[in-house]
Amino acid sequence: MTSHPTMGVEEEFLLADPASGEPVALNETVAGHASERGVKLQLELTSCQVETTSEVVSSSRDLRDQLLRLRRLAADAAEAGGARLLAVALPPTVPHHFPITDNPRYREIANRFGMIAHEQGICGCHVHVAVPSREAAVRVSNRLRPWLPLLLALTANSAVYRNTDTGYASWRSVLWARWPSAGPPPHFESVDEYDATVRMLQEAGAMLDDGMVYWDVRPSANFPTIEVRVADVPATVEETVLLATVIRGLVMTSLDEERRGDPYPPLTALALKAAYWKSARDGLDGDAVDLLESHESVPARELLTRLVEHIGPALKAVGDHDLVTDGLARLLEKGNGAMRQRRAWEPRHDISDVIAEAAAATLAGT
Repeated sequence: MTSHPTMGVEEEFLLADPASGEPVALNETVAGHASERGVKLQLELTSCQVETTSEVVSSSRDLRDQLLRLRRLAADAAEAGGARLLAVALPPTVPHHFPITDNPRYREIANRFGMIAHEQGICGCHVHVAVPSREAAVRVSNRLRPWLPLLLALTANSAVYRNTDTGYASWRSVLWARWPSAGPPPHFESVDEYDATVRMLQEAGAMLDDGMVYWDVRPSANFPTIEVRVADVPATVEETVLLATVIRGLVMTSLDEERRGDPYPPLTALALKAAYWKSARDGLDGDAVDLLESHESVPARELLTRLVEHIGPALKAVGDHDLVTDGLARLLEKGNGAMRQRRAWEPRHDISDVIAEAAAATLAGT
């Protein structure tokens, strides 16, 4: 492998009241303070959220440096605007609906989709990896489908919601699945089939526009990349870098499989749905469904070992093998966001403990 693809990351964050942890509708104010610091924050559907966007990078080290800087500056802007920045996929404490950001497109989405939009206070992480073409992106998407539930388990960060343990490591993914254009992508035979499906969903009213292709993998509408959107926003920058590095390894491995003409693993929609549910419920410290071979439940940690073996040659080609193996070892020892939330929640069932843990993790390393 003579070269390796570039990558970039988008992270969504909750803006919370510094005292209560409740979401606060201050995205425009915070974005204004960020602009003064030289950082452009994207405004999301609800006004309680902002998004950072890294530059295109070639190395995991550069990505880490950028994400640490962006989180620090976004947190400073939030503080200046009277808010606290939290890397949580759902607010641990939450009102029944979220104010919609005041622009024409978001207002139209709110009018069309009703309560789904008004309960959309969720934060994800989107990883872009460069690919040669849209055709390549569609074919790589097919090959990534069996690994998506494991990536969800890896990053689960929404166990506590509305002042209670939801019983799920990633409750965000359950709420997100209510959108008619969300969830795992179908298997597509070609770009033409992909485009025809998107047109059908738009004509049916299930999408407003191309920006509402909410599948967990999609060819980017704006960049020559494949975009993987399955993850909760990770609790720490270290976890986000681990996720992006693993995804790049998966994309590189899938491109190699395409060059060799390797067959796709058999995968039914029902098996994929079951695997999603299992990963959303159990997370990193439970079982996951083996979609590559047996379709049986196995420890998620066992599947992570197989994932590293699967992408090992790609990781070694870009010098990331030790980063991934060491990063996974630390994560399994310390726990991901969902595990951190539960450790904070269980002693006293006090939401302030969960907020404090999330705030510390958000800025860890900055």
